[in-house]
Amino acid sequence: MRRLYIPFILLIVLLLVPGALAQPPAAGPLYRATVSGTLTAVSTGYLQRALHLAEAANASALIIELSNSGAVLSEARAFAGEIAAAKVPVVVYITQGTESGAAGALFLSAAQIAAVAPGSSFGSPSPLTQVDAALSQQTRDMLLDGVARQLRDWNAAHGRNTAWIEQAVRAGVVLNNQQASALRPPAVDLVAASSAELLTLLEGRQISLLDGRSVTIAALGHTVVEVSPTAWESLRLALADPTLAFVLLVLGVIAIGLEFAAPGTSLFAGIGVVLLLAAGLGLVVLPLRLWALGLLVLALALMAGEFVAHTHGALAIAGMALMTVSALNIIDPAQAPGAFIAVWAIVLVGLALATFVALAVWLALRSRQRPVTTGQEAMVGKLAEVRQRLAPDGMVFIDGALWQAIVDGEAAEPGEWVRVVSVHNLHLVVRHLDAPAPVA
Repeated sequence: MRRLYIPFILLIVLLLVPGALAQPPAAGPLYRATVSGTLTAVSTGYLQRALHLAEAANASALIIELSNSGAVLSEARAFAGEIAAAKVPVVVYITQGTESGAAGALFLSAAQIAAVAPGSSFGSPSPLTQVDAALSQQTRDMLLDGVARQLRDWNAAHGRNTAWIEQAVRAGVVLNNQQASALRPPAVDLVAASSAELLTLLEGRQISLLDGRSVTIAALGHTVVEVSPTAWESLRLALADPTLAFVLLVLGVIAIGLEFAAPGTSLFAGIGVVLLLAAGLGLVVLPLRLWALGLLVLALALMAGEFVAHTHGALAIAGMALMTVSALNIIDPAQAPGAFIAVWAIVLVGLALATFVALAVWLALRSRQRPVTTGQEAMVGKLAEVRQRLAPDGMVFIDGALWQAIVDGEAAEPGEWVRVVSVHNLHLVVRHLDAPAPVA
């Protein structure tokens, strides 16, 4: 009987073992990173860290949620290449209401799964690549062909539409979620209204990685690990916002100007230096037009000079006009499409500066109209007691001191009160009280 059991046991083992060997290993957690604002070198540095963490943890997938508005093209293209070569599936998700611009088009093309939300769009009205105009036309065409071919290969490898890419690279194109889904085949893989719906749609999807491996995403019932920016990354991400950097720059120059206007405490100078350093950290990662940057420096110098020269607002008005022109043109749209200084910030800064300068001019004019309250001129109009007979010169007592005086009119006797009408060479000119008051 024992011999009869052996074939059955062997049969069961042969049936179970292949199934056990074929069972995939337990999937790792999902990682998620979120990017908002202008995509710069600071943003891609944060995303690189998130990708390395996901690869080290053998994550089921890395989800990159884009809520950005504008991007530095060179940084976006470089990180798109890292997405395409990732060792774990990368899901790029354009959140609801986001105009993701050039970064969205590049990241979606490189991603293993391209997902968008309703009301979102990707692509730029300007070309997705910038070629040096000094190159020959043949060289420029070759470079553009290379970028277009790379984007087509990425999309074609994942079964997505490639018809829009040629125009996007050379002239620019913007696709919203409906247009991208309506193409045949679609330009995106998924349309999800929320992050929760995205996880549901990702469950069980098979992905082919660049190294040839096939991976199945396990999204439901698994922990989503949020990769948050470090404190230093958070600070730099905030400062990289063009609008904030501009406001800090203007405030820093104003603080330096106040220090020159009221030297001694060094308080304004310290605040100004800190603000200028913070603005510099933000501007250094943005592609700036040198002529506009020089114009901005000149504008700020003129406004700061107003606090020193006191030209009744002339320098400040010229500075504000130059500042407006500079702020509208300082970021190169060819290298960073969608990145700009908000018009509302320019208007608010201009109004605040105009109000501040107008108040300073008003206070200066008002102080000039006030009567002098210190020095010899402050004695004009005051009463003095005659201590030595004025015939016409003598001594008077005023403000606790004896002064040489000359009477304008008849002689004045000791004990008599007279009025000071002017001061000449340390001599007071006085008149009798019943004499007509001097015209101011």
